[in-house]
Amino acid sequence: MEELLGRQPPHSAQAEQAIIGSMLIDPRCIPDVMEKVSGEDFFLTANRNIFETIFHMFSYSQTVDPITVINEMRVRGTYRENETERYVREVMQATPTAANVLEYCAIVRDKSLLRSLGDVAEEVTGMVYEGAGDADALLEMAERKIYALRQGRNITGLLPISQVVNSAYEQIQAAAESQNAIPGLSTGLPDIDKRILGLNDGELIFIAARPGMGKTSIALNIALNVGKHSGKAVAIFSLEMTREQIVTRMLAYEGLVNGKKLITGNLTEEDWRRIGTAASTISQTDMYVDDNPVLTVTDMNAACRRIENLGLVVIDYLQLMTSAGGKSRYSSESRTQVVSDISRMLKIMAKELNVPVVCLSQLSRASETRQDKRPQLSDLRESGSIEQDADVVIGLYRDGYYNQECENPNLAEAIILKNRKGEVGMVNLTWLPEYTAFAQYEGRYDDDY
Repeated sequence: MEELLGRQPPHSAQAEQAIIGSMLIDPRCIPDVMEKVSGEDFFLTANRNIFETIFHMFSYSQTVDPITVINEMRVRGTYRENETERYVREVMQATPTAANVLEYCAIVRDKSLLRSLGDVAEEVTGMVYEGAGDADALLEMAERKIYALRQGRNITGLLPISQVVNSAYEQIQAAAESQNAIPGLSTGLPDIDKRILGLNDGELIFIAARPGMGKTSIALNIALNVGKHSGKAVAIFSLEMTREQIVTRMLAYEGLVNGKKLITGNLTEEDWRRIGTAASTISQTDMYVDDNPVLTVTDMNAACRRIENLGLVVIDYLQLMTSAGGKSRYSSESRTQVVSDISRMLKIMAKELNVPVVCLSQLSRASETRQDKRPQLSDLRESGSIEQDADVVIGLYRDGYYNQECENPNLAEAIILKNRKGEVGMVNLTWLPEYTAFAQYEGRYDDDY
């Protein structure tokens, strides 16, 4: 179509050549270039072939110079007799210095982004005229693709394994150089962090329990800890509680003020001082709260795409959510199928946003009929594919909920029922009912479960 209209997709042959010439003249700039552009950013095939050859050689610590690159192109089958050598010489002659290579990278990256945006626009336009789906579905698809472009991620599907190896190596290296003992965001509960290695990008974490066990409390504890210490934004979607109720709980936890006092307003001067300090701390975090009770995963995903520097999404809770198509779409299907679809969409959202998504879930009454009422994976209410989609499933249990006369009514158990990154097991926590919060357990306990 572009050729028929006499147009060419946006590109800069001069900037592409200048990048290649800079890498050949001064290989020390290669690491900086690799951080800014990839082979797909090059429009002209000849330039892309040379760049990808240099990328491959650099990844395997091979010497990069005009002679070795040309020889490697012979091996890779991209060498053109009487053309490649002449073109490499021309490129180097046209690039007197590598000092401005990052500016050339910015130009190439910008042109690449414009081409990708044009491809998305053309695809959406084609689907509109073909009548492929309703307006909401097409809008969601367009937003998803444009968000992927904004995040600088590939949207064409397949990637050369060499690029993936390089990316994985960088992640391992970053983890090795990090001062943190865990690769992900901290929950604020060290024993849980050790088990699940923190909250990691792209993960779907379910926290499941019977009503009254403290699901919302531990989720808000985690959200507040991430908001205070990570420097990232946190999005909280509550389908059960109002914004004010959520913030009230946070004030109780952060200010160590009895939650009932906050509700009744029966506060001492010291309580007011604590609340003021807590309110100031919470206000300085980059946290967002939505209490719309009829939110869908699509709504949440669209809202999260607009949040800069997003680090965590918290959803309270799964069984209250509706499908993207509304209830009518599933009128002839079971609620289990609906929840399964929502669970799958949440996992897709976590991967797309590349942040951890913590979702609360109810447990079925099956646990109530057993003598040992500790949660099991099979207790997940309307579970469907929850077990398959989740990267981590944590079940909460407090013996004191069922038996106030037990030895330690404030002892809580966080049972790791599924953990894609490691072992399952049980972690003891301390339940602080006056603050509706959980804290690290300081006593001794058996680590086996």
